[in-house]
Amino acid sequence: MKKYILSLAVLSLFYTKSDACAWSDPDYEYFNLFTQSIIKDKSYLPFLLTYSNRFYGDYKNMTIPDDNIETWKKFFNNQLNYAETENLVYKISMADLNALKNGTPSNPLLQKLGTGFYQKYKEGIDYLIEAKYLEPYMSINYVESPDAFYNNGPSKNLNATSVDYAKTVNALTSLYNATRNPEIKQRYGYQLVRFNHYTRNYDAALEAFKTYIEPIKQKGAVYFMALDQLAGAQRGKEMNSDANWNFFQVFMNSKDRKESAFVSMKLSDTASFSNIMKRAGTSDEKNMAYFLLGYEGFTDPIPIMEKMYDINPDSEILKVMAVRSINELERSYLPIYYYNSDASDNVYMQRGNADDHSKASTDTKSEPAAAEVKKEEKLSFWQKIVRFFKNLFGGSKSDSADGGKNDKSDDELLNNPDRIPFYTKSGYGYDEKTKDYLDNLEKFTEKTKKVSKDEYWQIADAYLKFLKKDYKASSEILEDIKTTNPEYLEEIKRMKVLNDIVSHPRVDAEFEDHLMKDYADYFVKKEVKKDTAAVADYDYYGETPSTADFLKDVLANRYFLQGEDGKSFLMNNKLSDLQYNPNSSLVKSVEDFYKKPNKTQFEQQIIAKNMDNVGNIDAFFSMIYGDRAMKQADFEKAKSYYEKAQGFAGIPRMNYDWTDKGEKITAKQYAAGEYNGFRDISNLVFGHNVWESFGSAETESMEAEDYTAFPFIKNSMNKLELADALIQLKKISAGTDEKAATASQLIGNLMYNTSSLGYYRQLFVMDIDNSNGGKYDFWNTDRKNPYRYYYKNFLYTTYIEPDNFDLAINYYQKTLKLSKDKEQRARVLFQMASAEQGKYYQYEAKNVKTIDYSDPKYSEKEQAHQTELDNIRNEKYRTYFAQLKSQYADTETLKGLSGSCSYFGYFLRK
Repeated sequence: MKKYILSLAVLSLFYTKSDACAWSDPDYEYFNLFTQSIIKDKSYLPFLLTYSNRFYGDYKNMTIPDDNIETWKKFFNNQLNYAETENLVYKISMADLNALKNGTPSNPLLQKLGTGFYQKYKEGIDYLIEAKYLEPYMSINYVESPDAFYNNGPSKNLNATSVDYAKTVNALTSLYNATRNPEIKQRYGYQLVRFNHYTRNYDAALEAFKTYIEPIKQKGAVYFMALDQLAGAQRGKEMNSDANWNFFQVFMNSKDRKESAFVSMKLSDTASFSNIMKRAGTSDEKNMAYFLLGYEGFTDPIPIMEKMYDINPDSEILKVMAVRSINELERSYLPIYYYNSDASDNVYMQRGNADDHSKASTDTKSEPAAAEVKKEEKLSFWQKIVRFFKNLFGGSKSDSADGGKNDKSDDELLNNPDRIPFYTKSGYGYDEKTKDYLDNLEKFTEKTKKVSKDEYWQIADAYLKFLKKDYKASSEILEDIKTTNPEYLEEIKRMKVLNDIVSHPRVDAEFEDHLMKDYADYFVKKEVKKDTAAVADYDYYGETPSTADFLKDVLANRYFLQGEDGKSFLMNNKLSDLQYNPNSSLVKSVEDFYKKPNKTQFEQQIIAKNMDNVGNIDAFFSMIYGDRAMKQADFEKAKSYYEKAQGFAGIPRMNYDWTDKGEKITAKQYAAGEYNGFRDISNLVFGHNVWESFGSAETESMEAEDYTAFPFIKNSMNKLELADALIQLKKISAGTDEKAATASQLIGNLMYNTSSLGYYRQLFVMDIDNSNGGKYDFWNTDRKNPYRYYYKNFLYTTYIEPDNFDLAINYYQKTLKLSKDKEQRARVLFQMASAEQGKYYQYEAKNVKTIDYSDPKYSEKEQAHQTELDNIRNEKYRTYFAQLKSQYADTETLKGLSGSCSYFGYFLRK
């Protein structure tokens, strides 16, 4: 058990700021416009801000200079470049070096250097031969803890105990004494300290450092390599304070060992950095100690930065602290997603799990549950966490001042063009404390840039003013910066583009031309042609958010505020994405853009490119309009659209198959007889449920009515034929006979069956089956469009216009009035009662009461609210159930329902 607890403690040292879930990566959650890695001293790259790993990870693709290689390069009088030196020291084999020593080199680099190279640098080459011999053994021998859960047995890996101790020490001591060059002499001393450390002869390691390292008055890379080993031996002797101080010296004075020295400090002394501060004597030591305290701190770093400023305003580590602070602000101001809809701000109701196979009779209804859709999504870690708690605790109020009731056309919103997403307090948005932090950091930066010689502080100041929306001041600072640093120049260029684009309150044709003329590289992405059937490597996170992505979002927001929803949508989505949320106003705006003549170059090359392959685009739009007309029971209009949609290629979907080589993506091909969004619709759509199971075959869940009197109802129809059949039924329903009663019932059945409660709920919402998506959600919004800022997260939020259950009820009312068949009337009354429940679900979704989960009376209040809803449901939304119970108790229909329909049976017992 002790080992288990220790493991948790050690893990906490390395992952204190990382996410708890392996599949999350918060470093993908913002745009990273201010490049942290522009700091000049690349040895500090591991200490830039990251929440994904213990140390900043992007530096792995950069070169942190290796102190050892740079020292060898200098030893060889720069006769070799860095890469050649690295090859000689780390890669060329011992055999190759012996061949050089013997005058018969075969390695190309050694042949290039010539045989005279050995004579010139004899002591160095001899040392490398000895070091390469020892290297395979230079690791500490593992000793199993007596408290370990498992006994792993002796390790087969080589370690320092695998060689003869006395023989090795004697050989190294002899070589040390024979060597004249002080640097090479010190290297043999380093090997002695390391060998004793790794064999756990800690006292001998300490003595070796004192005997072989200190007398050579050189404190270069080799000295700190040896000091690193000395500190390790001191830690082995539990001389933790001394070990910590020496690791600190290694951290200060080496380039490539900072990360390992930092970890060693953490493991050596739990109060490591406070103790180091007590021992710090020089200004540099105090400055570095402050840096480590600030790096580890979880509070405002500016007071620490002030102390560092007092010591040395030109300090490179002060810039590291500043860039970490800027990055912290970026994460608050520049998230890649905003919760910008009622859908994400408030709970909506959902029913009808496709996996529900509970046996029941006709149209058994279970109460809806506040839950998230199962739509195919790629959510960020924090989105998943927020959604989880919103669902768990019952949602939250809208973040807008009006509770989300104002439509996008509200004058206040349109007259506030500066309200771009990353300045809107929403979801991730900043609070007053963050704003104060920005103000304080700006003051510090303004002060520092006046005394520091490094242009970095001017760039930082310009960026902070950009975050504060002072684009003019930011631009003026950037114009005055004089630098030749290529990384600085790149950052300045990027920031000038940001200031220019974001400062424009409106995007018109002239500005679009400006974008294409001056900034095309940010918008014209070079497409790499891929075979959709090819196997692709799976990347969970996708590409890291970029400056181009940010600018695209800004423009998407601008178009949104200007009322150009179609252009806003296409900045972040493809035309085919409309299938998932086909709400009318947005679809119309996208179509208007599609048909717009004389598009600008920007519109043609950047926006219109997302009018992707849906087959016949006009047919695609006509299908959506036809479906909406059907939902509104305007069958004539639907028919006119379906006539134009006969070239519809099928709902555009992709198949994602996993192979041993990765993910294989292919376009879905609809088989003959398979519903594709237009064709192959069964006449069961006019029928009724025999049990509620959305995942079962339609022949199991649905039962046909008697269609004998209506020969135009075919066994299988396309939507054009279906609309025509409904038009004929509508004409017949205008009569006053039994046939009119049945025609009305059939229309009512279809309207109910294609609602969010029906088995065919996918039919008029551009979906291929009755599972997944937002087609069974009950929304608590009166807005025609729930999106507020842009459509970037369009696929992460489902919104389909609400059903009008009165349309079905009105047709059923006519059947009830005309039918002389009591059993038929009972059946119709139950259908009406089911539709009435849909109206209740809509009411309930709009009347969610938010109760603070921390409220000590939470349960009481929640129960009181539920009781209130139950009373309203029974008083206002059980009209037809009550009529069934009081007037049709003797019918076979009612007896069948009360025996097998759990929902109806529950009502009858009340």
